[in-house]
Amino acid sequence: MTKNFNLNTEDQEEWLTPLSLIQALGKFDLDPCAPPPSRRLWDTAKKHYSKEEHGDGLSLPWPQFDRVWLNPPYGKETWKWLNKLALHKYGIALVFARTETVGFHEEVWNKANGIFFFKGRIKFGKTSTGKFDQPANAPSCLVSYSSIDTTIIRDALKTGKIHGKLICKR
Repeated sequence: MTKNFNLNTEDQEEWLTPLSLIQALGKFDLDPCAPPPSRRLWDTAKKHYSKEEHGDGLSLPWPQFDRVWLNPPYGKETWKWLNKLALHKYGIALVFARTETVGFHEEVWNKANGIFFFKGRIKFGKTSTGKFDQPANAPSCLVSYSSIDTTIIRDALKTGKIHGKLICKR
């Protein structure tokens, strides 16, 4: 079966965030979309919710002051995850930059404190191979819903840990 990384609705293959990106954005307390320990190549946060171990991280509680790393399942459910992060207000999401979609307008343009657009495309990794050799088939962005997280993204940009453009609310 051909991987449809645009939708990610049919297959169950996980796509991992590069460790350098996680490190550039500081420490996170919770990753509600983590693979189980057997397929996790590194920690993205202090605490992980995996579907296999904990059930759906979307329906589980996110502790009030936990800083969340969110690389949600890509597809129709993405916007529900972003809505929950917007309500939580503390953390950063990594999603496709589908700026024209209704979901992006509702959950990102209308709610985000900052949006960072990467220069180039991210090479995500596969848990099945551990390889990070193919870029995503669409551009990605980071979304923050707090001024604290937007400042962290700005600092990573200023120090050259990430490359692209940051748009902030005034």
